[in-house]
Amino acid sequence: MKLNSDGLKPIYVQISEWLENEIISGNFETDQKVYSQYQLAEMFTINPATAAKGLNILADENILYKKRGLGMFVTENAQEIILSKRKSQTLKRLVFETVHEANTLNVSEEELLQMIKNAIKGVGK
Repeated sequence: MKLNSDGLKPIYVQISEWLENEIISGNFETDQKVYSQYQLAEMFTINPATAAKGLNILADENILYKKRGLGMFVTENAQEIILSKRKSQTLKRLVFETVHEANTLNVSEEELLQMIKNAIKGVGK
């Protein structure tokens, strides 16, 4: 993965989201050690403090836990926490933005719902 240093998202947030994706996809399982701040810094050519900030976000959200002197590990409910967070934050924001844009374009509720149904059918293919 390449980080977007020109984007609106801070690099440490991109690091935490990348690690979340790795956990969701099963690349890191419960109680498995994740990359250290130094490994992440080397992988993405960033400052170790930036990488640590990304790891600490996940620790603060109980997605990762620290073992003193050993590093960060995946919590038992990490996948559920990530999925719940993304549903309640990311998905709601996207739906709100979509509905707002539909209103701006005078798209009816029925038309918008049909677009969503078509998109669902398209994703299932």
